Amino acid sequence: MKPVLILGGTGHYGHHIVSSLRKRHKAVRVLTRNPDNAKKLFDDQVDIIVGDITDTESTKKALTGVDTLIISVSAFSLKLIRRLHEIEYDSVLRVLQEAQLAGVERVIYISVYDIRKEALEQTNKYFASIALIKQAVEDYLAKSDFNWTILGAPPAMDMFFAFIRKDKMMVPGGGPPALPSVATADVGEIAAQAALRDDLNGQRIRLAGPEALSFPDAARRIGEATNREIKFRKIPVLPIKIISILVWPFTPYLRYLAGSIKMLNMFPADLAADVPKDHQYLQNNFDYQSVTLEMAAEKWRTVLENSTH
Repeated sequence: MKPVLILGGTGHYGHHIVSSLRKRHKAVRVLTRNPDNAKKLFDDQVDIIVGDITDTESTKKALTGVDTLIISVSAFSLKLIRRLHEIEYDSVLRVLQEAQLAGVERVIYISVYDIRKEALEQTNKYFASIALIKQAVEDYLAKSDFNWTILGAPPAMDMFFAFIRKDKMMVPGGGPPALPSVATADVGEIAAQAALRDDLNGQRIRLAGPEALSFPDAARRIGEATNREIKFRKIPVLPIKIISILVWPFTPYLRYLAGSIKMLNMFPADLAADVPKDHQYLQNNFDYQSVTLEMAAEKWRTVLENSTH
């Protein structure tokens, strides 16, 4: 059985993709810089290749004997942001070229939910560069001979809980009237199923969760689901923007983060309105039970309770 290679297999979405493939008894290979972490996450049936996506020798070794490739790579972190172009553009395009030479047939690429250049122009050049890199990779795939599918992922549902501190949901700018989100486990299921199918060639699929939500609505419903009062607070964006400029020489991450916050607050209303249609497509074409906000809230409460004991 030829393995599925996952780049970013220990990441936010990646480890869920690995788990979903393993549930289907599919051979899985992961390229990772941290084998100890990978061994903690996965059973001993996952083939762990130690290496880095930026290293040609590592990626060629990982691609040997592979017919399906899943790319779930992100450098949007404090540690990796300076290498974003090198990792998400230079290395990903080189890996795709290597994959063609290695005989890889199927490619799944985890991208952003949607790319609107006119909207990106209103954020900042740092955040816009992330989406434009994703667009460049998508354009490369569209012109390739791969059997490819692009999965456009919105912000993870975890974001609602990440803004909660001591029963207050504090959101810079307050957020848009509504925006899509998706559970990381749902991304894992859909990506795994897509990787094992060959009838989705040339499709770009948006991974919407069950509904579009505003942050105030999310705060209220999380509170109801967990029997606690979650108060919503809108906090100003300007201080974050000023700080991001001041610390730029030391860490560029905050400039990217400031852009993402601005983009979050101006999320296109027409995309939010399409969420029911996008989610229904997933329900009709993939076999999974989507995670609701209430289900995620119950899991969040359990984690909180366990951490206090």
